[in-house]
Amino acid sequence: MTTMRTVFTLAGGLFGAAGVALSAAAAHAGGGNVATAASFLLAHAPALLAIGLFGRGRVLAIGGAILLVGVLLFAGDLLIRHYVGTRLFPMAAPLGGTSMILGWLVLAASAVTLREKS
Repeated sequence: MTTMRTVFTLAGGLFGAAGVALSAAAAHAGGGNVATAASFLLAHAPALLAIGLFGRGRVLAIGGAILLVGVLLFAGDLLIRHYVGTRLFPMAAPLGGTSMILGWLVLAASAVTLREKS
């Protein structure tokens, strides 16, 4: 579980940094896919940081992993479209978006699976 906490904390920090950098790039380059990717990175960075720093429980870790993969697919596809002119792979962005929704639902479900320590 310690490795997953490290991964989530690292991903949250990197997503936050990338989101800020891409927001700046979008402001100077006309927005579009770059601005959307930046927004999603910035929106999910605090959630991943919180999971990494304070999270406990298998269901929470699974939800965080699904969320992490979803953001990577979604933002990655948008950025590759913008900077390279091609897709990551067909349906990468919709798969990433669906994964983010699923990840948030699993995070919500983790609330009922956590057991308080006595």
